[in-house]
Amino acid sequence: MLTISDIRKGTIFQENGAPYEVIWTQHVQMGRGGAILRLKVKNLINGGVQEKTIKGNDKLQEADLTHEKVSFLYADDSYNFMNQETFDQIALGKDIMGDKGNFLTEGTIVKVVKSDGKAISIELPPKVELKVTSTVPGARGDTAQGKVTKPAELETGYEVQVPLFVKEGDMVRVNTETGEYVERVS
Repeated sequence: MLTISDIRKGTIFQENGAPYEVIWTQHVQMGRGGAILRLKVKNLINGGVQEKTIKGNDKLQEADLTHEKVSFLYADDSYNFMNQETFDQIALGKDIMGDKGNFLTEGTIVKVVKSDGKAISIELPPKVELKVTSTVPGARGDTAQGKVTKPAELETGYEVQVPLFVKEGDMVRVNTETGEYVERVS
């Protein structure tokens, strides 16, 4: 059973026979009442999104899931992965992937989450390294005006705010949970 302190973005639980993934959380402390947790959850079977409120003493049922290590191959109408041991290929639709596809490059190792033998989601590593394909050069005096970041497009097409010293061709580490720049690698 999952308690209120176990639930965070990416947690998968089961309710009414269907697996749900938490896509947003907000912890609210009510004056004398106690804490509640507001959630936005996605049904991993039909893709529906709904809001849910959990009281401090409520518990959620853990989903019965299996995980399979796979390698990302390519994306077309769907995202295609291959099991490294059995060489089975798995395709996940863009509606299932959401914005997780922004962090996938060819060969990235991820875990496919399966429920009753059907692929329903993926688990990304906490941080990934991506190449900056385009960014504007930092202009002289930007820091004096309070601008310390600039937009940069990564090799996957994802746009992230980076510090002024990052140039085209640099490798940067990005947090897959928040989508934010962490550090320059190269």
